[in-house]
Amino acid sequence: MKIRIVDAFTDRPFAGNPAGVVILDSGTFPEAGRLQLIASEVNLSETAFAHPLPPGGDADWALRWFTPTTEVNLCGHATLATAHVLHTTGAASGTVRFASLSGVLRSTAHEDGTLTLDFPTAPLTPVSAPAGLAEALGASPLSVHDTGEQIGDLLVELADEATVRALRPDFRALVACSRRGVIATATAEDPTSGYDFVSRGFFPQVGIDEDPVTGSAHTALAPFWSARFGRDDLTGFQGSARSGLVRTSLRGERTLLTGSAVTIIDGELLTGL
Repeated sequence: MKIRIVDAFTDRPFAGNPAGVVILDSGTFPEAGRLQLIASEVNLSETAFAHPLPPGGDADWALRWFTPTTEVNLCGHATLATAHVLHTTGAASGTVRFASLSGVLRSTAHEDGTLTLDFPTAPLTPVSAPAGLAEALGASPLSVHDTGEQIGDLLVELADEATVRALRPDFRALVACSRRGVIATATAEDPTSGYDFVSRGFFPQVGIDEDPVTGSAHTALAPFWSARFGRDDLTGFQGSARSGLVRTSLRGERTLLTGSAVTIIDGELLTGL
């Protein structure tokens, strides 16, 4: 069985966010413990598993995502990586519908090689900063928003881009601050940089100290920054060591995330599922 490593939200190798992708031939998933073992072995922030669904339904493929330690409700970069594999191998074309724990998600391929994901917009609720958040991050928040049950992060606005880039969090302390993770963000310092805002994502609760580029986080970043800029179409830069760009388009209850992907490894999973 094929297993691939795909760098997502980048158009060049060894950047963006790498994801494992396993396309199953059968019409069902193996038991979750088996999928978790494979994701732990791959040891990337997410490994995606997909299998085809019968024609005529609401979705074309079933999709699940696992970190090295747990299954998650929503993952952007591994969905982009899966769609990239389906399109580049000829298994799909045009728009692909994925049945997931977050409902039906859509991916549309474009002639320039980019892919657009159609995800639910995260609801934002202003909250007080949890005790110890500033100390765990190493920076004082300007504002803090809860992103709802679906992704379960705290969106933390910081003073400027330099502060976001310089963060060196205490990951053990950060575990107590949110259900899934913390998204730190600020407006771009240089208006000619090619992006409107910068972010970093920390998710030690699910076994990922820092995620290189987090698609799901941009379902919260999009409404947050669109309200600030007064524009629905923006570009976010995630300033991890690998870094990547996510183009966001706010469409009410849905957020469109557009990016590129590159297959890095095409291999064989020798143990059966």
